[in-house]
Amino acid sequence: MSLPDLVLQTAYGRLAWALVVAAIMLALLPNVRQQSKLLIVGVTAALMALPGAASPAYWLTLAFQYPSGLMTGFSVLALRARWQGRRARYTMPGRLAVGVAVVGLVLYLDTFGVLALGLYYGGFNPVAAPLLACAAAIGFALKAWRGQAAGPSAAMLVAVLLFSLLRLPTGNLWDAMLDPVLWAWALGSVLIAVRHRLAAHRPRRAHRQHRPEPAQEPAPARTVAAE
Repeated sequence: MSLPDLVLQTAYGRLAWALVVAAIMLALLPNVRQQSKLLIVGVTAALMALPGAASPAYWLTLAFQYPSGLMTGFSVLALRARWQGRRARYTMPGRLAVGVAVVGLVLYLDTFGVLALGLYYGGFNPVAAPLLACAAAIGFALKAWRGQAAGPSAAMLVAVLLFSLLRLPTGNLWDAMLDPVLWAWALGSVLIAVRHRLAAHRPRRAHRQHRPEPAQEPAPARTVAAE
């Protein structure tokens, strides 16, 4: 088990929280000029770089731990999209959201001792964790190169590379792929998707129930041939 240097951890936390908070702010402010976008990113980075408890990153880390590499990757992609004038995506892609929500639920239940599977400590394995990260990096790089879910694949590639090269954020593979903020985003995205799907089915169901029966034509009158 190799842990990142504390100075490197702190520097990563400052930078990662600056990216995450700036991405959230720009997502909530859709009509911002380019100069204002740059100002928001700069001010956020300056605040997060303040020393010790003067930095908002200090308190955010106490409350939510370090942002995962995956959350940092998504934040970089969101900032890039906003800089190019594209609208921010408020929900996580469907399949990824379901996967993160389920894995996060199992992992947090295991961490709190509800399941007692020891999954989190497996992320410190000195052999399996790096090998799994390298295999995942190759897979995500191929998917991004082929254009298959390029955005999520690029974000995951950032996460596994940070872990493989620098052991960030904590030296645990799970922390590179998951954090409470990311899990809450995934869970919210799943709930929103379910709500939209139910709302889409409701009018169809009501239409089927209240659809009028086709009018039946009267039977033709029988004629008796005159003898």
